Amino acid sequence: MTTITVTDRTGLAQVLRQLKLSGMLATLDARLAQAAAGDLGHLDFLQVLCEDEINRRQSVSLAKRLRRARFEEQATLEGFDFTASTKLPAAAIRDLAALRWLHAGESVILYGPVGVGKTHIAQALGHLAIRNGAETRFLKTSRVLAHLAGGHADRTWDKRLRELTSPAVLILDDFGMRELTAAQADDLYELITERAGRSLILTSNRAPADWYPLFPNPVVAESLLDRLINTSHQVVTCGTQSCS
Repeated sequence: MTTITVTDRTGLAQVLRQLKLSGMLATLDARLAQAAAGDLGHLDFLQVLCEDEINRRQSVSLAKRLRRARFEEQATLEGFDFTASTKLPAAAIRDLAALRWLHAGESVILYGPVGVGKTHIAQALGHLAIRNGAETRFLKTSRVLAHLAGGHADRTWDKRLRELTSPAVLILDDFGMRELTAAQADDLYELITERAGRSLILTSNRAPADWYPLFPNPVVAESLLDRLINTSHQVVTCGTQSCS
């Protein structure tokens, strides 16, 4: 039986690297052993090597998207304890896991008291979106507003807005924490308007109806929030507390 020599393997490795197929190298020896044992025919050998390369690329791409998301933790719905409270809307959360909202370019609002898992659920939905190929960013709302404010100072506002507009999913954690200045309200209006057709996930300790007084200009509040709230999937996370 013909065998591949060290020289042959070295030459093959160089060719694979030139073709940017170095992922095949990690499993090459194992696949050669399978072929030598008669477990893989010629076409099977080539197919599984190609599948190894595809899997490697998908893994690398997933890891990059997860890093770019800047999650506080790598939370998943699989790791969420739905039994912690009978008041958690498990069915509604699992329905969101189907990602129909993402494919439709719709938004999600998770609101309720502190400590009931809103941020975990938001990041878990973002994790799911990434696993389905969607670019996702996670940011505290206060950081977003500070980031955009800095753009006014150094004339990079348009660039910073594009950075926040481009991901398929933008998670704004701790939305509606405090009253907004006129400049912050305008920046938020521009951001959410520019993201029309792209999904937002908002977490908040306040019910959406309580966001309106946080805006100094009622016209801006109504124009922005009516459109956002009325077209979003809203889930109240009560935990062990009452939602009334």
